[in-house]
Amino acid sequence: MTTQQDTNRLDRIFAELRDTGRKGLMPFVVGGHPTPESLPNVLRALDQAGASVIEIGFPFSDPVADGPVIAEAMHQALGKGVTSKSVLEGVRQCRAAVNAGLVAMISASLVHRMGGPGAFAQEAAKAGIDGCIFPDVTLEEAGPYVEACRANGLCVSLLVAPTTPPERARRIMQHCSGFVYVIARAGITGESGGPPEIAGRIAELRKLTDLPLAVGFGISTPEQVRMVTAHADAAIVGSALVRRMSDAYASGDSPVDAAKSMVFTLAEGIGSD
Repeated sequence: MTTQQDTNRLDRIFAELRDTGRKGLMPFVVGGHPTPESLPNVLRALDQAGASVIEIGFPFSDPVADGPVIAEAMHQALGKGVTSKSVLEGVRQCRAAVNAGLVAMISASLVHRMGGPGAFAQEAAKAGIDGCIFPDVTLEEAGPYVEACRANGLCVSLLVAPTTPPERARRIMQHCSGFVYVIARAGITGESGGPPEIAGRIAELRKLTDLPLAVGFGISTPEQVRMVTAHADAAIVGSALVRRMSDAYASGDSPVDAAKSMVFTLAEGIGSD
């Protein structure tokens, strides 16, 4: 198993996808949802279902840009005692059995509660996290987070919004490693009726960076995954998956099986070059 001292797992995964002309699927789950102990089983299941990279949302009382589905999942996890440390422990428990890249999506407030960027990055790397997304950290604030991640062998992905001007997008992407998180549409996360129009935006961003471009916000069906990966390097699916797990749990069914089934189906929509 690759260690943090070797080539970062995210770099290797995206290089392999590019070399074979394939695209990636990046499901998002909330750590500790729907039960505090479920994360290791969820991560193993998504890996087996075909996920290239898995984003793990660290529960926060005031999540940034997350719609009602993810916000409620985080609220429930917090109510059951889930903490950032317990999420990292869940990653640690299953890391050796998961080939997919693992990315922490975590608020700056939670990072500072764990001792700041340096302390968090060190603990994340020890647990087996490969990269970080800090959704509420601006370009101007990013320096300490980027430096801490790089010092600990982690990639860091900043967000590029639909309204971000080209020059600012270029500066944001210069701070990124592993991949760039491209927001498909303005607003909060959630399912949508149609695929986002990203062809022009992706073409514009490719002129500014060689990093893989992963697109998220509003992607929920195999057809939408197919349309996104016709242009981008990976499709991120969050709210639809979290909702499917919540519904299964509420119905007495296995949320792990529900997640695995959905990701397997979504992976069928992955495009290739």
